Amino acid sequence: MTELNTELEQFRDMVKRFLDKEIKPNYEQWEKDGIIPRDVWFNMGANGLLCVDQPEEYGGVGVSYLYSMVVLEEASRANFASLATGLSVHSDIAAPYVQHIGNEAQRQQWLPKMISGEVIGAIGMTEPGAGSDLQAIRTTAIRNGDHYVLNGSKTFITNGQHADLVILAAKTDPNGGAKGVSLFLVDMNLAGCARGRNLEKMGLHSQDTSELFFDNVKLPLDSLLGEEGKGFAYLMNELPRERLNLAVCAVAASEGLLEATITYTQERKAFGNPISKLQNTRFTLATCHTDIAVNRAFINQCIDQYMVGKLDASTAAVAKLSTTDMQCRVADACLQLFGGYGYMMEYPAARAYVDARIQRIYGGTNEIMKEVIARSLVGR
Repeated sequence: MTELNTELEQFRDMVKRFLDKEIKPNYEQWEKDGIIPRDVWFNMGANGLLCVDQPEEYGGVGVSYLYSMVVLEEASRANFASLATGLSVHSDIAAPYVQHIGNEAQRQQWLPKMISGEVIGAIGMTEPGAGSDLQAIRTTAIRNGDHYVLNGSKTFITNGQHADLVILAAKTDPNGGAKGVSLFLVDMNLAGCARGRNLEKMGLHSQDTSELFFDNVKLPLDSLLGEEGKGFAYLMNELPRERLNLAVCAVAASEGLLEATITYTQERKAFGNPISKLQNTRFTLATCHTDIAVNRAFINQCIDQYMVGKLDASTAAVAKLSTTDMQCRVADACLQLFGGYGYMMEYPAARAYVDARIQRIYGGTNEIMKEVIARSLVGR
């Protein structure tokens, strides 16, 4: 265990150095530009920071999930939420779908390129009329001889502008309800696939988020991911990791913001003394620290459960609900301590505040999390 901890901390130091050298000097400009350049993905792949827990036979490092979490934690702690979100979708959501559900040919086709950064992954679930209620999707993929014909649209797709591969949910049986949903590996270079505009958002400004359109796209039969009609079940199986990712990012982002706020309150003076001497400041910092510490302890427990295959949907929902609510509380409290400067985008509290708000929405809204938890307690 000591050896593992030593190696993990060495990896963490390497991630921090990479972020400080390659990301920090450019991040503010990317936020203004509304997108992270494509070559950043190649750079991260070349440095072994993409899909790190994928098996070695596909080009991965073959380490545990903990290492992948370190990448997300450090990007989030450094207040690079746009980068962390894109990485989470690519490395910790899209790639595991291919690994866990795909056949060997699909793994060989996609995973090495995702690990190198040559292919960027996205998840195509949400539609203009279907968010957390995935059974309501209207995109269809109807089999026609030796191919499927894909029609429909998706929105709010993370990595949408850069994505080469989209794990897409579509109805293979439009009248089948949840049992009519299937998953597909959609190559965005296929004829009929189109990207809409890069959506302008309240936060996560450099995280490309797009609409995707599919007009009579001919999908080869081997684009089907897993078995036809089992898409909804696959989604439910993979959601615990997705929600744990969000929870990990929420805690790490809160830790980073609190650290920056503590530094600021010790430097900023009011009435002749640092504002860290004021009781309101001290109590606010203490409350934030306690909130973060309690959630960190629970998240560590959830990570342990995931590592041994025992993280269930309800517990993952608790993690997502608790940590993202906490993140928003901490972001609001820390911004207040920055005073007027907290409202200026050049200060860390402003970006952390606007970036935090989406955490309670994507990955299933926190209201849906409450319903998932309630069902585990009292049934439907």
